[in-house]
This record gives sequence, structure tokens and C-alpha cells, in this order.
Amino acid sequence: MTQESQVTITRRGEDRLASGHFWVYRTDITGDGGAPPGAVVRVVNQRGRALGMAHYSTSSQIALRRLTPKVEAVDRAFWLARLRAALDHRVRVAPAEEACRIVHTEGDLLPGLIVDRYGSVLCAQFLTQGMDAAREEIADCLQELLSPAGILARNDAPARRHEGLTEVSQALRGEVPQQVEIGFNRLRWRVEPWAGQKTGVYLDQRENYVAAARQARGRALDCFTSTGGFALHLAARCETVEGVDSSAAALATAVHNRELNGIANVTFREADVFELLGGYMRQRRQYDTVVLDPPAFAKNRASVDAALRGYKDLHVKALRILSPGGVLVTCSCSYHVSEADLLQVAAEAALDAGRTLRVIERRMQASDHPVLLTVPETLYLKCLILEAL
Repeated sequence: MTQESQVTITRRGEDRLASGHFWVYRTDITGDGGAPPGAVVRVVNQRGRALGMAHYSTSSQIALRRLTPKVEAVDRAFWLARLRAALDHRVRVAPAEEACRIVHTEGDLLPGLIVDRYGSVLCAQFLTQGMDAAREEIADCLQELLSPAGILARNDAPARRHEGLTEVSQALRGEVPQQVEIGFNRLRWRVEPWAGQKTGVYLDQRENYVAAARQARGRALDCFTSTGGFALHLAARCETVEGVDSSAAALATAVHNRELNGIANVTFREADVFELLGGYMRQRRQYDTVVLDPPAFAKNRASVDAALRGYKDLHVKALRILSPGGVLVTCSCSYHVSEADLLQVAAEAALDAGRTLRVIERRMQASDHPVLLTVPETLYLKCLILEAL
């Protein structure tokens, strides 16, 4: 089949595209013309009118991800133009960043593709059948535009399971070392491209680390610290910082990052955060700054209620050890938990803990993770900076 394979969609699917979304679900496909996995297809409505070009998936419930509303060739020139536009955006929003997301899926009109830069190394995730089929052509374009020392396909993301794709990582171009040292805000940071979280480090919190540090003071507790993101940024403003995580491997990297920057007032501890906070409550410990940055509690809509109960329990415990006038930084990376949900959880937890909270800042993911207004899934990270009165 060629890229002229034709997929016909229902009126509901057509309306979804007309609303500015990129996805059409399998239930809105009335004919796929025998298109193979990952094919670039022409999308048409019930009357045969062309609605643009899309990647077709034979496995995912998201059967179509539109690439362009035009009928045009999706070839090397197409990928090169889209990637160049993504890079131009980073020049505007994240100039001179050594660590940066340079492609953020639909946010850069490239659904199913993520590319992160760590110095001279690029780490890409090809999350759909279509992007996986185009990976060599995209790697060629990235090589032409950026001349990296290496390009890693970090394809161990669970999202690939929905596409019937294997979870395996491989170097596509050049050499990609196990560890890379980068500049991260004003710190030095060790990134593990092959094994670190996501493609190596949580780039989406980069601006929130700085914002939290502006408000931080006194004794700080960073819960779910991972490789020390919030903890090491708070160090310059706080007397002491304690970072807690259940992952020994992540904490080993956090300790390395602490030593790399010569930071002396941060300690790290391996523990279950819920149990640790419960123990600190009983000991009547007090912290002036508390950060909550847990992993995604809600993986799907069905788990939202349980996730909100978990978030509330976490917030009640944190508020009971937060000193008067203290700062609470709370984050959720669960797309299915909205900012309104997070605000409500914090409000209910404050009532249970007998505290009054004032909103200092409402934040989201870093600006190199762009959000499209008509694709709500591109906005997933919420961050609140609150003050306890």
C-alpha cells in the first residue's frame, strides 16, 4: 500500500477533527482500505471529501492520528519542515538550554513522537506504529538539523504496547553513552539516557524547580525526589533539605548530582513516602517547605477516584508537618487528574488538617512541552505552590 491508502470515518470522527483534535477512534472508522500498520493514509468523510493525511494504527483504539489537514506528501521534506519548526520554537522559549524537549508529540504537530536533547545526545521515543515506521527518516532529519553525537530510540515506553510494538531501545545514529553530564538550569546533572526516567530525566519540571526555589525557605522535605530535582534546586534557599524516594537507583543518581554540585545541605533517604510522613506526624516534626511530586496515580479514568483518595491522604499528612507560614509545592503528572481536581484535593486536605491555604502560583509543564488548546491531552502536568496561613 502507498500513502494514498484511504480510510473513511464517521460524522462523529469528522466532527472531532473539525474541533481541532488529532485523533479518531476505531469506533469511528467505517473502512480502512486494507491499510497496513503505520501507514500514512488519506482520511475521507462519508461523502468522500478529503480531510487530510494521518498515521493509521491497526492495534490501538486511537486508529488515526492526523498529521496534516491537507492532502500532501508525508515524506522526508515533510518531516524536515516539522522538525525545523519545532526547533525554531525552542529557540524562542528555551534558548541556550543544554537539556530540552525539542519535540512534544501533538504539541509540535508530530503525534506519537518525543525527542529530548541532552547536550550532544538525542533521545527519541517513537510511540505509534506510524512514527515507528518513519524512525529512520526522522533520524536522518535530526542528524541533518542538529548533528548530534548519537541518537537513541528509547522505545521502552509502555505506551507502545497499545500499538502492538515491542519495547526495546537502540542507538539509531552514532554512539550514546550510558551516562551524560549536562547543564540543568544552573546546576550540573547526570543523565542516564538508556535507563533514566522517561528519556533520562524529568525535563517537564525544569521551570517548576526554579519557581519552587523562589518560594522555599527553612527546613525542606522533598517527597518522591527521584534524582533530586526539587531537592537540589531548593538547596540554595533552604537551611536543610531532605529528599525521599523508594528507588535506590534514583537516589544513587541524586547523591551523584549533589556531589557534582558541591551541595552540602541536602540529604537523601530511601523510604516509602506515605509511611515516612505518617511517622513524621507522630514525631511532630515540622518543615517550612514540603514538596509532593508523586508518580502518576491515575493511569486511566477508572483509577481516578482511587488516585484522588491517595492524593488527599498524601496532602493531609504533608499539611500536618508543615509549619505555619510554610510553603507546600504539590504536583500531579496524571492527565486524568485535572488542575481543578488537584485544587479540590488540596482544599479538602486543608480542611481535614485544620489549615488555611493561599495560592501563590498555578503552574504546568515547562514551555518546551507545548500545549495545544484543542488537544487537552497535551496538558498533563499540574503544579501548585501554596502557602499555609
